[in-house]
Amino acid sequence: MTADVWVFGYGSLVWRPDFPFADRRPAFIRGWARRFWQGSTDHRGVPGAPGRVVTLVPEPGVECWGIAYRIAAADRDAVLAHLDYREKGGYRMERLTLHFAAPHASTEGLVYHATPDNPNYLGPAAPDAIARQVLASHGPSGPNIDYVLRLADALRAIGAEDAHVFEIERLVREAADAR
Repeated sequence: MTADVWVFGYGSLVWRPDFPFADRRPAFIRGWARRFWQGSTDHRGVPGAPGRVVTLVPEPGVECWGIAYRIAAADRDAVLAHLDYREKGGYRMERLTLHFAAPHASTEGLVYHATPDNPNYLGPAAPDAIARQVLASHGPSGPNIDYVLRLADALRAIGAEDAHVFEIERLVREAADAR
């Protein structure tokens, strides 16, 4: 039997784990920043009108907070198959070191992130352009604005700071309130 595995969530997995897990803890990875640079044509947008979801980009000296889930060995294969399907829109799996706030431990874990070489990668844009795209996008998993707002709320709930996410949240809230 294979061993337990840790999976790190920094986007929708922070607030919507849809798989069995044995443990859940706030954690962070070093040297990666969360950015709304990945297009979503299967969850928060559609082909031809993608939504924007987060991915990770290398950035020395930063910490990206999220939630680490320990997947029991008995569930490992099924959960990873499920996540491979869920993250099929341009994400790949990588092994990174996960750091826990308490008890100040670290472990190896799996992280899904999108790279610039995938067909749904949108790359950087001005925050107001990202916000406009979020407000206009809707896909099978619902409105793109819900993704932004739920992610921001979930990050606050674990005490995480993320200037990029909170800036996009502020812009979409202001624009939605002005409608």
